[in-house]
Amino acid sequence: MPKVTLFNQTGAQVGEVELNDTVFGIEPNEAVLADYVIMQQASLRAGTHAVKNRSAVRGGGRKPWKQKGTGRARQGSIRSPQWVGGGVVFGPTPRSYSYKLPKKVRRLAIKSALSSKVQSDEVIVLDALNFDAPKTKEMVQVLGSLNASKKVLVVTGDYNDNVALSARNIPGVKFVSASGINVLDVLHHEKMIITQDAVAKVEEVLA
Repeated sequence: MPKVTLFNQTGAQVGEVELNDTVFGIEPNEAVLADYVIMQQASLRAGTHAVKNRSAVRGGGRKPWKQKGTGRARQGSIRSPQWVGGGVVFGPTPRSYSYKLPKKVRRLAIKSALSSKVQSDEVIVLDALNFDAPKTKEMVQVLGSLNASKKVLVVTGDYNDNVALSARNIPGVKFVSASGINVLDVLHHEKMIITQDAVAKVEEVLA
């Protein structure tokens, strides 16, 4: 089982913690990680793009000229696609880009992301993370004492309002609870600060 140093909020070492091999100690599967990141980014797309087809363009209710006898090609509407100002054919319409990978693949992806962080020595485990009130200054001090000043993912067991409010105004810092941890956030941030209770909850779900 991989062992990592256990810190407190002041940055002092208070012991060691063993991480579950099946969650934090597997060989990262890069292909699965790539597939999951693409899926997650696709689900973030708004999909609100739209063009006007011939039924949505204003005008064109009257036939431009009679069907026969003019010598010109037959036309039914001045808003047909071949006319200037006409409707667009096969243009983008609002749709959802989201899709899902199989459950086993999703589980393997998050395990691979967590294991890669441990192997890169980018995981910092805290015994606890609590503030009496929302204080950005206190959060900055915690990050400084842990040498994690930029692009940090902070994870606690349960959603903590004081921690969330203290972290939200710091550039590059994101807070999530253990239930909200995901591959894109883990890979995007250089460091991951996770509390002991969050480790237990992640291992309970993924082991």
